[in-house]
Amino acid sequence: MPQVLIDRNRCKGCELCVAACPQQVLAMSRAINDKGYFYAVPARPERCIGCRLCGVTCPDLAVRVGLHGCRYQYFEY
Repeated sequence: MPQVLIDRNRCKGCELCVAACPQQVLAMSRAINDKGYFYAVPARPERCIGCRLCGVTCPDLAVRVGLHGCRYQYFEY
C-alpha cells in the first residue's frame, strides 16, 4: 500500500502537490511549520494509488511516496 511522506519543514505551502493529486489525498494543514508556512498533509491516505504525481510536482522535494505494492482503485467523487 502506498504511503505519502511529507517533510513538513521543507514544504513552503505552494499547494502544487494538492492540485496534482488525482485522488485528492493531500490537503493543507491548519498548523504552520518552522518557516511559518502552512504545509501539506495526507488528509485521506487510504485513497492513495501510488501515482507519485505529488512528489513529481513538488519544487522543494518535500513530498515522496513510499510504495509497498501499487493499488489502482479509483473512487467515485
